[in-house]
Amino acid sequence: MSIWFVTGASRGFGAEITRVALERGHKVVAAARKMQAVLDTFPDAGNALLPVELDVTDPEQIDAAVDAAVERFGGIDVLINNAGRGLLGGVEECLDTDVRALYEVNVFGLLAVTRAVLPMMRAAKSGTVVNISSVGGFVSAPAWGLYASTKFAVEGLTESLRDEVEPLGIIAGVAEPGYFRTDFLDGSSLHITEGIADYGDSIVGRTRALAASINHRQPGDPAKGAAVIVDAVDGGAFPLRLFVGSDTVAMVTEKIDDVRAELDRQRDVAVTTDHVD
Repeated sequence: MSIWFVTGASRGFGAEITRVALERGHKVVAAARKMQAVLDTFPDAGNALLPVELDVTDPEQIDAAVDAAVERFGGIDVLINNAGRGLLGGVEECLDTDVRALYEVNVFGLLAVTRAVLPMMRAAKSGTVVNISSVGGFVSAPAWGLYASTKFAVEGLTESLRDEVEPLGIIAGVAEPGYFRTDFLDGSSLHITEGIADYGDSIVGRTRALAASINHRQPGDPAKGAAVIVDAVDGGAFPLRLFVGSDTVAMVTEKIDDVRAELDRQRDVAVTTDHVD
């Protein structure tokens, strides 16, 4: 039995991870912006569940939520940084205010929660930090550039964090889900920008239309995806990247092949740039 701290726990992947963890006998601190939403999602969870109100951009709420976890359960063994938001639009179209709000949640909020939890993991010389990224953290796409940039940031900091905390007994990694049938493409989670007419009939506009057409028709089953994530944590050897979804496997494979081919084309020239001494 472990103590889990899950952000964005009232719906989507956060709710499914919370549900699976509870079914496996773990205790869960389920954090969400609206505590009542957690209670509504898990009305019969009993004492194994501690719902807490948490906006990951609010330092005082972060401290209060972590303190509540320690007071109720004695610590935190597993941190699932799941809270996030989306932004769909061309790089030129997206407003500064929207981009900054995106980074505040997806990057700075995740970082703040992680920094609040790591001291107790260091003291215990054990723990697992899972940052919920996206296949967009490995492969960007038109109209998803700003969102993908936040997930690229999460993957970059997690690569470093993994090596920094491994000697301290802590595991850190990312999960990379593809398109799963959650509420992510709903207006409550995804802000859609339409600002420049030139992009309306281009691939940016077509991507916006595609997102609307596949909402709640995505191929991935979030319950199955959550089970894979919990299995990886329970197995005690969470990987640097956990690939979740057939579309993730396909897109990651294609990018790796493209990058390898590009590297091979440039290799002979690239290695000529070193000093000769």
